[in-house]
Amino acid sequence: MRVLARVWKLFSYTLGALVLAFLLVQAWFLLHIVYWKYQAPGSTSFMEARLDQLREKDPKAALTYNWADYSRISGQLKRAIVAAEDMKFVDHEGFDWEGIQRAMEKNQKKGKAVAGGSTITQQLAKNLFLSGSRSYIRKGEEAIITLMLEAVLDKRRILELYLNVAEWGNGVFGAEAAARHYYGASAASLGPEQAARLAAMLPRPQFYDRNRGSEYLAGYADRILGRMGDAQIP
Repeated sequence: MRVLARVWKLFSYTLGALVLAFLLVQAWFLLHIVYWKYQAPGSTSFMEARLDQLREKDPKAALTYNWADYSRISGQLKRAIVAAEDMKFVDHEGFDWEGIQRAMEKNQKKGKAVAGGSTITQQLAKNLFLSGSRSYIRKGEEAIITLMLEAVLDKRRILELYLNVAEWGNGVFGAEAAARHYYGASAASLGPEQAARLAAMLPRPQFYDRNRGSEYLAGYADRILGRMGDAQIP
């Protein structure tokens, strides 16, 4: 009986410590989100991981990251991003369940992961805090952070953050840096065709940075351009 009591006590202490650690991590995420409601992120988990990769080849490598307020980003780019990534963005509460179901069915038919179904909020959660690894634990954490983002921030701020921390090329982060990298212009001045092309690059930004003449990229940009008129933005 004494052995069982000791085992139970050890189990209880271990479980309690794990629960406490979990809650502290969630509190750390939540405090950052509250801070970023008013302040621009200086960096993100994804940026830091990308910088580490770049510095493996060049110790002096640096990221190109320029914050632009929501009002200084072209409405065309906002519509293009919503059209390409999350047409239900202004209506859902973080998850597009129909989109997730479609992605699961498509992946099942192909026998591998070829579609995601993640919303802009889910992608922002991953970019801000998480690694690029795929696991049930990481997806669970992504879901929790997504709920926090939707609870603390309005849609305008979520989209503003996403537009500023998304990767658009080899070490290029944010709409302002992307506009200057590809067009030598500001994010505020982007036209519909330019915006659609930038939105089309998001799934594989480093690849399309190297392959700007891709026929698939051009075709995908045209399809996004055709949907932009129906995209609702906050």
